[in-house]
Amino acid sequence: MPLPLPLPRRGRGARPGGSRVASTSLPRATAHSPRRAGRGAPSSSHAQRLTRRRHSSEQVPPAPEPQADFRSGKWLQDRSGGDARDPRQAPRTGMGSRHRICSREEVVVPYASDSDSGSVDLQLSNLEDVKKGPSSLELTDSDVSDIPELPQESLADSFRHPTHQGPLGKPIVERLIQSVREFFDGELKSELEKLTFLRSLSSLSQTLPYDETTGSFIHSHIADIVHILNRLVEEEPLHSLFSPVRQEVFVTITDLSYQDVHLLFGSEDRTDLFSLIMKSIITLPSVKTLTQLQDIMPSGPYNSECLYRQTFQAFSEMLQSLVVKDPHLENLDTIFKHMDPWLQSIKDHERERATASMAQVLKCLSIHLSLKLPLQFQRLGHLVALMALLCGDPLKEVAKEAAEGMHYLLHITLRLKYITHDKKNHQSLKRAMKKCRELLELYSIKQFYSCPFKIAQVFEVFLNSDELCQFVMTTLDGLKNPYTQQSAGELLITLVENAESRFEKVPEIMGVICARLSIISQPRVRQQIINTVSLFISRPKYTDTVINHLLCHPVPYDRHLAELWRTLEVELPSTTWILWRLLRKLQKCHNVPTQEKMAYVAVAATDALYEVFMGNRLRAAAFRLFPQLLMTLLIQIHHSIGLSMSDVAIPSGLYTEQETSSEVTPLCFAIQATKTLLLRTLCWQEFNIMEKNKGWTLLEGKDCHLQGVSLLANALLERSHLLAHKVMYLLVPFLNRGNDKHQLTSAGFFVELLQSPVARRLPSIYSVARLRDWLHHENNLFKILGLKGLNYLLGHQEMREDIKSLLPSILDLLRETDEKIVLLAVQILLQLVGTMEFTTLTAMMRTLFSLFGDVRPDVHRFSMTLFGASIKSVKYTDKKGVENQVLDSLVPLLLYSQDENDAVAEESRRVLTICAQFLKWKLPQEVYCKDPWYISPSEVGTVCKFFGKKCKGKVNILAQTLMFSKNAKLPIRRTAVLFVGLLSKYMDHSELRTKGTGWIEDDLRDLLRDPEPSLRIITSQALFRVQKVGAESDPTQTVFGLRKLMGCLPT
Repeated sequence: MPLPLPLPRRGRGARPGGSRVASTSLPRATAHSPRRAGRGAPSSSHAQRLTRRRHSSEQVPPAPEPQADFRSGKWLQDRSGGDARDPRQAPRTGMGSRHRICSREEVVVPYASDSDSGSVDLQLSNLEDVKKGPSSLELTDSDVSDIPELPQESLADSFRHPTHQGPLGKPIVERLIQSVREFFDGELKSELEKLTFLRSLSSLSQTLPYDETTGSFIHSHIADIVHILNRLVEEEPLHSLFSPVRQEVFVTITDLSYQDVHLLFGSEDRTDLFSLIMKSIITLPSVKTLTQLQDIMPSGPYNSECLYRQTFQAFSEMLQSLVVKDPHLENLDTIFKHMDPWLQSIKDHERERATASMAQVLKCLSIHLSLKLPLQFQRLGHLVALMALLCGDPLKEVAKEAAEGMHYLLHITLRLKYITHDKKNHQSLKRAMKKCRELLELYSIKQFYSCPFKIAQVFEVFLNSDELCQFVMTTLDGLKNPYTQQSAGELLITLVENAESRFEKVPEIMGVICARLSIISQPRVRQQIINTVSLFISRPKYTDTVINHLLCHPVPYDRHLAELWRTLEVELPSTTWILWRLLRKLQKCHNVPTQEKMAYVAVAATDALYEVFMGNRLRAAAFRLFPQLLMTLLIQIHHSIGLSMSDVAIPSGLYTEQETSSEVTPLCFAIQATKTLLLRTLCWQEFNIMEKNKGWTLLEGKDCHLQGVSLLANALLERSHLLAHKVMYLLVPFLNRGNDKHQLTSAGFFVELLQSPVARRLPSIYSVARLRDWLHHENNLFKILGLKGLNYLLGHQEMREDIKSLLPSILDLLRETDEKIVLLAVQILLQLVGTMEFTTLTAMMRTLFSLFGDVRPDVHRFSMTLFGASIKSVKYTDKKGVENQVLDSLVPLLLYSQDENDAVAEESRRVLTICAQFLKWKLPQEVYCKDPWYISPSEVGTVCKFFGKKCKGKVNILAQTLMFSKNAKLPIRRTAVLFVGLLSKYMDHSELRTKGTGWIEDDLRDLLRDPEPSLRIITSQALFRVQKVGAESDPTQTVFGLRKLMGCLPT
């Protein structure tokens, strides 16, 4: 290995940031680039003097107390936990070159004092305008020049060139090149070899401006240099610091950077070197730990604390050297990319180092800023947010460093925005500058940087939509760390309040917010995050976007999303808008034809409405939108009947971590939302009516859903008629929308409200005309609702004339197979029968006569009732026209008076009386006997004698009666057979001789095989009487007839 060359002593000029580093005993080449003060530099900047005064281990007279000093002057002591050692205590006697690193001069970390040129404690009266940079771009507008600015230190102070000692001779340069070349081929084992290589390379870098050989050599061996530096850093332990090798690596990279030889940018191996360097310095143990480690394990001549500060100083200067000439900000972008994770470290000392380094980078960049398009730094929002979060860091040192960095970042932002703003829209920049100036005048500098939310107010005016999104995303990331949660909450709510509608990636923002809710433990921060969502959702531009995202979560919502829905803080004018948009999400699902599977958004929106009602923060909106909310939820109940979550089109991946419970159904969400709506809108009595009458069970039933709807509608009409009227007016247009289930539920509610007197105000087109259309609907449920509605409208006298025009349609419905339809039609006709024209009346009576004996007992009974009412309504002049119909009805009515259904039997007797009165007959009292006729045949004989005489020549009652002998009901068959046997005695004998009795006997013989014994006995008796009557009319047939009868009787 070659011996170290006798190199000239390395001079150090002032470096950016006004800081200095201790020299080493190894000779150095004369500097030809901006260098640091402290290694033989003849002078130092004002910043250096102040920094030395505050941080030097030398005994320095105390400086005057700085004005408005909000940063402690004991930063170094605080960092070392009060255990900082005076470098003078280190042994100096007999020190070699390596031992003098920590003994010849003190070392400081760059940190400007409050009276320094980098102070953030500024009085507005002392602020200067933004100065013109090398790019010849300056903020010349009067609005721009008024922005508060740091009193910039002069270029000579901040970036001082050393006093040159002349170039190195050719032989020395060649020997340096040869030395470095030999190191490429060998191994660097000892510390001396490593330091010799690094210092030789650093000294060689100073010859680059004037020696082409050096330039050719270095540029051709960049990869080798990077490789060796990478290896040197890797060999340094991460848990301790006992060697200046790291420091010299940083110094070497710095020297090369000043000569535009960048070892940390470009290729992948250079990027890896940068990451390794960053990690090697940031992850070192704290100063206190390093000191304690040295006490336990003495391993060298270096003072650990002193060496650490030298190393960190060299690292900080290395970073600053990268941005001195960074017109496109690409170097800043790279630095920030590597520094980003360390700025968010959970370890205090790592976060503190990263923040201090970044603050110095921003300070240096602010001083030497010379921007040119295009700019490569596209993460301004992320950087602003991260530094703002750090301003609220609980560790005081971190907060102070971040505060200083924020000050320089503001001035960088001002210049950056000026160069990139649209020249055609210069007024927008002027407005932003004016707002920024007003905010800075409103807050003192100390207040500004000690309150993160004020930082958000100032920077927000300059951030575009992408940067705003970066700011929000970074702030939301800050919620993961307990030490930044409070600051993140304040920043977020402030930014959203001020930026209003300038955000573009709201779905992404909402996604992060929902993901972070579960880890936010502080109640105040949780409310701030929920308030942020509230601000977004209350902006009409974002309402649908926010709702769409919130609805894309598993239901039932977890406690965090449920809390969000329940605690939305929205201004009163916005509450109705938000609830309306949420409601519309559900309504749109009802407007499409019924799908194979229910849309997931319908279930999610229903659950969201339930949570909103539970929170009761949107109560005023719930009252205002009550009609729409109630009807939409009832419709959702109808759609949900019989469905499980497997019948819902759940988005892929939504339930990856959990299975839905079988108890969770779309119907349960709809029912609980409807119940909660009633309770929150003070409909307690309506709720009670539903409970008492099992209304909720009815609503859930497939076949009884409309009954539940009717029950609720009547309860609302009875207890809250004003709300009921609002619902009715809503339903006028609502009935024409949506699919069948939508229209059915709406129609079911609507027709019940037609009982209200307010229904009279509805135009006929919205009432009678709509009901008429339903009468012809292919769905029987609509026919039922149409008839029901007409029945209610008949209660309003002035609407009867309109309904009379629908009589033909109503009469047609008497032939329907659905019992409800027929009964409702009869009920309406009973109210209109007195106003019918004669032709309509007779047509209706014929139809009603056909319903006598209908298997549906109620249809049978009410058809007789309407028939009786029709007879009563016949005018005197029209009696002859209906007399035959009345006569034809006598036998059926008489026989059905013996029906097993007491109601039918009673109604038959009542209508038979009406018919007798119409015919001016007086019926015998035996007709009204409620006992079965076969018990007292003698009384039946009286009845038969009466009708036989009265109907003689008018109607063939015997033939009519025989028809009922085949009736499905046993009592009717038995009565008919008994009636035939007794009636034959009073038949006209001449008629019997003409027609004979054979047709009667044939029908009766068939009944002799009936399984009912009582019927067979009555039939045999009736057959005997008929044959006897026939024999009397024809004596030759008597013996034959008796023999025939005896042969037919069962043995």
